[in-house]
Amino acid sequence: MLTEQDIHLFKEGTHGRLYDKLGCRLGNRNGAEGAHFAVWAPNARRVAAIGDWNGWNDRAHPLALRDDGSGIWEGFVTGVLRGQAYKYRVESRFNDYQVDKADPFAFYSETPPGTASRAWSLEYEWGDAEWMAKRRAANALDAPISIYEVHLGSWRRVPEGANRVLGYREIAPRLAEYVCEMGFTHVELLPVTEHPFYGSWGYQTTAYFAPTARYGTPQDFMYLVDTLHQHGIGVILDWVPSHFPSDAHGLSYFDGTHLYEHADPKQGFHPEWNSSIFNYGRSEVRGFLASSALLWLDKYHVDGLRVDAVASMLYLDYARKEGEWIANRHGGKENIEAVEFLRLLNQAIYRDHPDAQTIAEESTAWPMVSRPVYLGGLGFGLKWNMGWMHDTLAYMSSDPIHRKYRHDRLTFSLWYAFHENFVLPLSHDEVVHGKGALIGKMPGDNWQQFANLRLLYGYMWAHPGKKLLFMGGEFGQRREWAHEENLEWHVLPYAEHAGLQRWVADLNRLYRSEPALHQADFDPAGFEWVDCSDADNSVLSFLRRPRASGAPVLAVCNFTPVARSNYVVGVPSGGTWRELANSDATIYGGGGMGNLGGVEAAPVSAHGRFHSLTLTLPPLSVMLFKNEAAA
Repeated sequence: MLTEQDIHLFKEGTHGRLYDKLGCRLGNRNGAEGAHFAVWAPNARRVAAIGDWNGWNDRAHPLALRDDGSGIWEGFVTGVLRGQAYKYRVESRFNDYQVDKADPFAFYSETPPGTASRAWSLEYEWGDAEWMAKRRAANALDAPISIYEVHLGSWRRVPEGANRVLGYREIAPRLAEYVCEMGFTHVELLPVTEHPFYGSWGYQTTAYFAPTARYGTPQDFMYLVDTLHQHGIGVILDWVPSHFPSDAHGLSYFDGTHLYEHADPKQGFHPEWNSSIFNYGRSEVRGFLASSALLWLDKYHVDGLRVDAVASMLYLDYARKEGEWIANRHGGKENIEAVEFLRLLNQAIYRDHPDAQTIAEESTAWPMVSRPVYLGGLGFGLKWNMGWMHDTLAYMSSDPIHRKYRHDRLTFSLWYAFHENFVLPLSHDEVVHGKGALIGKMPGDNWQQFANLRLLYGYMWAHPGKKLLFMGGEFGQRREWAHEENLEWHVLPYAEHAGLQRWVADLNRLYRSEPALHQADFDPAGFEWVDCSDADNSVLSFLRRPRASGAPVLAVCNFTPVARSNYVVGVPSGGTWRELANSDATIYGGGGMGNLGGVEAAPVSAHGRFHSLTLTLPPLSVMLFKNEAAA
């Protein structure tokens, strides 16, 4: 199965389809059914395939070391059946180390707490041809991208009383229908790669080529993706190439040496997550990770990868004190090998899947994360805007009486909004580890909390950048997210929760239907302040413009619980400005204050414009307007 070209690319670190060559591949040889095994263990003295078919006898099926210096052990074993569990018995040639390892390239694993791999293949009859043919437009930078972030094990549990997780096939129609109802364009799944500890939410991965068996088979997961696609919903996977756990059956100390990770803990141990860090300078490791990324795009039809913890990859001193890290060859703190890997990864993905997206979770000011490699960037398509998230939540959690002193928390994001292709995230990270739910961060009584949250979402959807919201936030779940419990769907009969949910759905529909709100997210020409300096009233007003000719959308945000009458806002044209959205409408749980559906612009100058609107601003509200004549 492995050719000379495969070995050459493997040693070079540029082989992006190692999943076709390494691991357990079911097949037929000389008329006998079985499987070809291939595993990289250059420092092993002996490797054997052990499993259900041979009673886990490590003398029955030893593998042979190739003589090409690749360090790959391989062999064909008859009698291996689909679904049988197996591991590799690895004996190191440097010490007495002997261990049973799961297959790093396995397509399927035992259901945890089992740790063995399973012999499997990935055939599937897809029904998403229509989506795949048009997804370039749906994933484009000028498209409306509104992402619903989901943890599959806790989104819904059925039946309610049994607290049972749904399988991939069970959740598929429910999730697809709900996301369609809510108007989101994409679903982002917390890592589905197999992980031994459920409480890691998938961020401690042991099997980079296998969807977790907790919810079903690889084909069951394909069915989930297929179903979402058939409903017109894109699928993004959270992918974790930054670190891996030290579980004995996993990648750690694989052949009695630090094969996938650095040997020196100053480089190879992650102090924040108590896990191992990949050695990005090793060619075979780069090929392993790139092949994992491409597998999900090639075989599972996913539309994008959100790459976790990119900052921890870029900086050698990440989460380390002085003396706890090793400088690069130039004496700096930048991880040069990780930078090179990320660039090669993004180039490979966009070369083979130009209609997909890669998204970086990168929390620093590293330049040009979402700029092409040929311009000196890292090559990602999008980047999470962590600065916007921190500043906005800090502002929104403050008492409105103090907000006028923190006005710059809202305006600062526009100084750098177009330096990267940003996603505005309100993710799972903001509702765990004692941080509480989003609704709980809002100040005031119950009415004010919901008004504040509607205001936050309206401001977010009007602000330049793509959108991401973690499940439960769309209806104001009050309990902090718990991965072992169902979301609080039982609160939806209450008007304030149902109203918030309806507001998010209507925001999504407006966002998708108005080119001004999404076409020029990454172009300064798509945004224009009307008034960013009214700190005393804690009011912001700005225009969003479409990429081509067309009517702009005016956003006016009142961040205090004080209603404001006769508030003047300058606009670029006369005529009637129709009220597209008002977060204070009674259908959303508001007080019903507003402007009777629209306002006629007067030929009175304001804010440097020849026309103006005289508005009623409801308390803690956001309103969006559009000139009917220009529509």
